[in-house]
Amino acid sequence: MADISSIREHAEVIGADGVHVGTVDHVEGNRIKLTKADSGMGSHKGHHHYVPLALVADIEDGKVRLSANADVAVTFEEEAGGGSAT
Repeated sequence: MADISSIREHAEVIGADGVHVGTVDHVEGNRIKLTKADSGMGSHKGHHHYVPLALVADIEDGKVRLSANADVAVTFEEEAGGGSAT
């Protein structure tokens, strides 16, 4: 398990495949809150999304690497109200 306390604001979040998922706003409870700039398109644009800390595989070189590929990780994202982003 990665040392969650080493997750820093503005760190890049990447999937296991190295693809950009988002940028850390901060850790909130058992989730990483992503910046609004990485909120997606359409109805998902303009608000925060969250990634469960359970997906964090490692923190390396200031980047948060997830245990799932980016395309899978985004299916686990939650929106500010707690619902799924998909």
